[in-house]
Amino acid sequence: MEKPDVGFEIRRRFLPFILIISSVSVINVHSQSSSNDAAVMQALKKNLQPLSSLDWSDPNPCNWNNVKCSKDNRVTGIQLGHQNLKGNLPQTLNNLTQLQVLEFQHNQLTGPLPSLSGLTQLHNLLLNNNNFSSIPIDFFDGMSSLQNIYLDYNAFTAWSISENLKTASNLRMFSATSTNLTGKIPDFFGADTFSGLITLRLASNSLEGRLPDSFSGSSIQSLWLNGQKSTFRLNGSIDVLQNMTQLTEVWLHTNSFSGPLPDFSGLNKLQNLSLRDNSFTGPVPPSLLSLKSLKTVNLTKNMLQGPTPKFNDSVAVDMIGIESFCLPNPGVPCDSRVNTLLTVAESVGYPRVFANNWKGNDPCNSWMGISCSNDGSITVVNFRKMGLTGTISSNFSQIKSLQRLLLADNNLTGVIPNELKDLPNLIEIDVSNNHLSGQIPSFRENVKVKTEGNTNIGKDDPTVTAIPPSNGVLGSGGTSGKTPGTLVVVGSVIGGVCVVFLAGLLAFCVYKAKKNRSSSNGPGNPPCQHTMVIHPRHSGSDGDGFKITIAGQTNAGGSTETNSHHTSGDVHIVETGNMVISIQVLRNVTNNFSPDNILGKGGFGTVYKGELHDGTKIAVKRMESGVMSETGITEFQSEISVLTKVRHRHLVALLGYCLDGNERLLVYEYMPQGTLSRFLFNKGNEDLKPLLWSKRLVIALDVARGVEYLHGLAQQSFIHRDLKPSNILLGDDFRAKVADFGLVRLAPDGKGSIATRLAGTFGYLAPEYAVTGRVTTKVDVFSFGVILMELITGRQALDETQPEESVHLVQWFKKMHINNDTFRNAIDPSLELDEDGLASVTTVAELAGHCCAREPYQRPDMSHAVNVLSSLAELWKPSEPDPDDVYGIDLNTSLSQVVKKWQAMEGISGFDHSIGNTQTSIPIGPSGFGDSFMSHEGR
Repeated sequence: MEKPDVGFEIRRRFLPFILIISSVSVINVHSQSSSNDAAVMQALKKNLQPLSSLDWSDPNPCNWNNVKCSKDNRVTGIQLGHQNLKGNLPQTLNNLTQLQVLEFQHNQLTGPLPSLSGLTQLHNLLLNNNNFSSIPIDFFDGMSSLQNIYLDYNAFTAWSISENLKTASNLRMFSATSTNLTGKIPDFFGADTFSGLITLRLASNSLEGRLPDSFSGSSIQSLWLNGQKSTFRLNGSIDVLQNMTQLTEVWLHTNSFSGPLPDFSGLNKLQNLSLRDNSFTGPVPPSLLSLKSLKTVNLTKNMLQGPTPKFNDSVAVDMIGIESFCLPNPGVPCDSRVNTLLTVAESVGYPRVFANNWKGNDPCNSWMGISCSNDGSITVVNFRKMGLTGTISSNFSQIKSLQRLLLADNNLTGVIPNELKDLPNLIEIDVSNNHLSGQIPSFRENVKVKTEGNTNIGKDDPTVTAIPPSNGVLGSGGTSGKTPGTLVVVGSVIGGVCVVFLAGLLAFCVYKAKKNRSSSNGPGNPPCQHTMVIHPRHSGSDGDGFKITIAGQTNAGGSTETNSHHTSGDVHIVETGNMVISIQVLRNVTNNFSPDNILGKGGFGTVYKGELHDGTKIAVKRMESGVMSETGITEFQSEISVLTKVRHRHLVALLGYCLDGNERLLVYEYMPQGTLSRFLFNKGNEDLKPLLWSKRLVIALDVARGVEYLHGLAQQSFIHRDLKPSNILLGDDFRAKVADFGLVRLAPDGKGSIATRLAGTFGYLAPEYAVTGRVTTKVDVFSFGVILMELITGRQALDETQPEESVHLVQWFKKMHINNDTFRNAIDPSLELDEDGLASVTTVAELAGHCCAREPYQRPDMSHAVNVLSSLAELWKPSEPDPDDVYGIDLNTSLSQVVKKWQAMEGISGFDHSIGNTQTSIPIGPSGFGDSFMSHEGR
């Protein structure tokens, strides 16, 4: 017999008493907390006056006007804005630990602000328009729920925003105008820290320095940084704005910003732009003039150049005090010589010295550094000792009358453009004492060339010899005239050592990369938490918008996403042979990246059509400099790395690439019919004929074969991760090739999976990938199944115009596929199917369902998809015999008779063995072929 559990019996008997005691303790805690709240509120009451407009006579503060409490009498809200109150706030205010709303705006309160550290429930903080004297350094400690902060118009002693604010990850509004803020703008106001930040107002302070790169991709809509009072004020470039696509108003006036205005084409919500009283140079970009959302723009007192811009009549424009436009009348073009010189100035960042000294519409009229002949032709360009940074523009070659080009004693980098050697009147070029590299063009013998003082001249250009490593050093693009730190170091090494050492260095890099990959899942390498997922309407070359980047926490050991790239099976060791292509060649073949040659735009750049001198058509993908963030650099490297390792007739071929300063370009074979998505989803808008089912079958088979090759037939196995119709390109024969390899990852060995940052497109993501971030080749199979469903239905993977239950194609398709009647209604109505065609569609629909199975182990391999589709798309039929077969071959003739026939015919004059028989697969033998046979071999 079992002994009784004495402990259990004691617990059973005393449990009621324990519960009673616990309840009493909880009640006592609540009572004590509410009592503490009451004490704080009494201290607040004592410090404020007058309170005549408020009824604060009750001993219980929860009964006071403008005070809110919870059911257990904890103070949750104090709303005392616009009460004309004087006095100060008690230092015990942070004892109100359940406080959610604190409002004292528009009063006359004085003294130091108390620390509010530890108020974890506080989400609204309004202290603006008072006379507070200081703000404590730990003011924001622990306030993790903050959403709206208003501190404006308080004369604090000099202060800066503490990093403790970063804990308020739900922040939506931060407003601290005229609060004596000093130092630089913190670099944590981007989407990585505050994904929901909408308003940032730091105007009329004493901030200085550049705009932080972390602004790129942020959700900020209202940005006020105007009127800084510091010595140097905010300065530098504002290129980062071009990636802040949610902006509706931007106030940057009265600062020291300089350089050219950025590309505004992505800011299609921008309404109010104030840039007056800065030092902007260069022309006003057409992208700003064409913004349909724009309502007001102020460019007064800058040094902008080129033609006076003509905005739409609906835009309120202020451009007073700009004397550097070529002509006063809006919209009137400049002289062609002015335009050429401005394109030259672009490569050196439109320096202020040019804007100050290049005025009017005649460059021969006292323009600094420009000399002309009597007929107004530019003969000398003398930019010596002007402190220029940047590169030598190839557009100098457009000044055909140029005799002397003097660029000595500056800080120019890059190469001497090869186009300069073709200047017909050039007699001297002096580029001495710069930082140039690369080979010297083969100028004519009568041209005096001075290049001394350039350490790397005659050597390969450091900026184009190597892919920059993805180690987190490279930031977003848009920093003109600077080479990323890692690239400079690599360039210096390559420039100073021999080719043998370079080969050893590359071998070492390959070894290190493999070593890193082998330890990918070891301790200290947790999976990366960054994600990059795009919406289908922003997903490729269909005039789409932008990739959505949602950045999470870095790894525990301080390792960022870049450091975990090797742990995710990424491939960035590039051995590309002679695939480097000159930037000038690509400018020439695309007509200087003319808008007329644009084939499409994607999240990381624009694709242009080009034509080489031999007539070969190419597609040039130009990565946007403003989005060359870590993610953009990674995709660029991945494309090169993968496409130099794989070759297949159903994968788009990479022909070359270009790295030149901030320029990153990839050159592909040209696919004249564009993307599959055009023919499936935009056929009405582009007046395209719907694809026949037979063509859709062939396209599906081509894609399946390309992906099958990636998964298991190439030297290494890869996972594409972004299969979708906008990444499937079509040739003139409507044969398909898979494109866009920026997200490709090495496939794990066996049946394992690898952890990687989430990337891809909504609607095509396999469920296990979306949930866990782990990938196998089966995530591509799922995406392929979605594509099959799109080919069958003509509907997109995610269509928000549909009723709620039909938005997601996979769910809707599976429901419709349950019975024949509903399935017929799901088929694309543009398809005209006979009985055989309907049977074929049914088979493909069944395959699509298997590919989109919820569990990855239930999905087939791509080889199975190839087998199913090839049996439908490649039905073989014997051809009819050709009655005009001039050779009259009798296939029943024995081989010995055929040999005798050959021997007889070889002696006949005019018998040409070199002409193949185009009607049959039997080849004609070479001369003497018949004599090589012995009689006994004719059996």
